[in-house]
Amino acid sequence: MRIDIQAADRVGITQDILAILSNANCDLITTEMVQGHVFVNMNTGPLSFGQIKGRLFELIDVTKVLEIDLLPAEQKQKHLNVLMQRLPDPTFDIDSNGKILLATASAAKICQQNIEDLEGKNLADFIAEPLSILLGKELSTVEVNVLRQPFQAEITPVTNHEKLTGAILVLRSPQRLGQQLSALQKSNDTDINNIIGQSAAIKAVMAKTLRFGKLDLPVLICGETGTGKELLAQALHQQGFDSDAPFLAINCATLAENLLESELFGYAPGAFTGAHRGGKPGLFELAAGGSVFLDEIGEMSTYLQAKLLRFLQDFTFRRVGGTKELKIKVRVISATHRNLETLASQGKFREDLFYRLNVLNLEIPALRERAEDIPLLVEHFVARAATQIDLPQPKVTKQAMQLLSQYSWPGNIRQLENLLFRSLALLDGDTLDVDNIQLPRPSERTSESGGGSATTDEQQSWQSAQSVFEKELLTRMYPLYPSTRKLAKQLGVSHNKIAMKLKQHGIGDS
Repeated sequence: MRIDIQAADRVGITQDILAILSNANCDLITTEMVQGHVFVNMNTGPLSFGQIKGRLFELIDVTKVLEIDLLPAEQKQKHLNVLMQRLPDPTFDIDSNGKILLATASAAKICQQNIEDLEGKNLADFIAEPLSILLGKELSTVEVNVLRQPFQAEITPVTNHEKLTGAILVLRSPQRLGQQLSALQKSNDTDINNIIGQSAAIKAVMAKTLRFGKLDLPVLICGETGTGKELLAQALHQQGFDSDAPFLAINCATLAENLLESELFGYAPGAFTGAHRGGKPGLFELAAGGSVFLDEIGEMSTYLQAKLLRFLQDFTFRRVGGTKELKIKVRVISATHRNLETLASQGKFREDLFYRLNVLNLEIPALRERAEDIPLLVEHFVARAATQIDLPQPKVTKQAMQLLSQYSWPGNIRQLENLLFRSLALLDGDTLDVDNIQLPRPSERTSESGGGSATTDEQQSWQSAQSVFEKELLTRMYPLYPSTRKLAKQLGVSHNKIAMKLKQHGIGDS
C-alpha cells in the first residue's frame, strides 16, 4: 500500500507518523518526505486502508490521508524509464567501474541482450575500448566498436563534488550521423516537382531524372555554373529507392587534396597531427545506403581520381591511415561544368574514371537556352525574396520582364536569383521596373557567372566581339526606349540602322 500523509509542518511530525505505523505492525518498505507530506510504501498485513487512515487521524496534525499509485521517486523513475526507451540512439549510464546502471532498448538491441539482462553487466563485455577512455573528466567523442559494429560515442561524465562517479554514453552509427547531416543539408525544394520550367529542354531533363532515379547506377550531371546541378542531384536521389537514406554533398573544388580525401574516406585514430583521437567516418560511410553528390568532379586531383575509381569498382576502401578494409554501398552522383571527355583526351582526367562516372548522363541546359522559363523563375524568385526581406510582393512590369528575358545570363539561374534579390532589397515602392534592375556590364560578366561561362569565348574576332556588344546594348536599352525611333535618337544613329540591328539580333518586334 502506498499512501500520501499530509500534515502540519512541525519538528517530529514524521517520527510520530512512523511510530503509529510501526505500532500497527506495518512493514515499511520506502518512505519519502517533502514539506507537508510523508509518502509511505508499506505492507499493512490484515489492516485496510480505512483502518490505517483512522489511526493516523489520531494525530491532530494530520489533515489528509490519500491512497496513491506511486511514490514521487517511483513516478519519476517510471517516466525516466519511458524516456530512456524512447531515445533513438543507444544510450548507456555506467558507474565508475563500468557497470551498466541504465540502458535504452536500442542499446540492448545492439548488445543482443534483454534490457533486464543488460543492466548490471559490465560495459567491457560489449565494448573493447579501455574504461579509461570512456571515463574522462571532460565531454568527449570517441569511436568505439560494439560487437564489431562501429559507433561514435558521445561521452558525458557524471561527477559528485568533482569526483567522477560514472558517465553517459550516447552511441551514433555512421548511418545515423549521415541521416542527421543529410537532414541539415536538405532544403524544402528537393522534389522534382519544385524544378521550375515548362520549356521542352527542361521537361526532357525532368523526364530523364524520373527514369534514372529508379536505376542504381552512377549519374554524371553536366551543365554550366549556376544551372542547378545540386538541385537536380537531390531530385534524382528523391526519386530512387533510397530516398529515405542520406544524401550528402561536397564540392571537390573547395578543399585541398588531403582534406578532401579525409572528408570522403574518413581517417583512422591518430592518422595525422591534429586528427581526432577517435578517428572520423567519411561521407561514404555516413551515406551508406544513400547517395553522395560530388560537385565539380573535374577539379579532383589525379591521386583522388585513382582512389575514387578503386572505390567505385567494388565499393571497398580504407580510411586515411587505416588498415581495415571497409565495404560501403552508396550511389555516386557527380557533376561538372567542364567537358570531362575533353579533359580525359588531354590527360587531365582519368578516362577510366570518366566512363565509370558517366554510366547515366544528365545535361542541364543553360538559362539562355530556355528563355521561355525566365518569367516563371522571375515570379518564383521575386516571391521568395519578398518573403525573406519581409516586404509585400512587388509587381514586375512588362518592360522589366522583357529586359530579364532577353539578357543572356552567363551566370544562369544563380545569377538571376541574386540579381532579383539585390533589386528587391534596394526597391522603393511596389513595382519592379527596368530602372530597378542593374544588369552587369560586359566586363562584369565573368565575375557574375562565378568564374567562367560557355557563352564567352577566350578568343574572339573583332566582328564577333562587336556583335556581342551590340546585342547586349540593344537588349538593355530597347525596354527603356521601346521604339526604333526613340532608341535611334537616344543612341545617335539612324532609324534604319536600329531597325536592322534589332531584327538581326531578334530583339523586340522588328
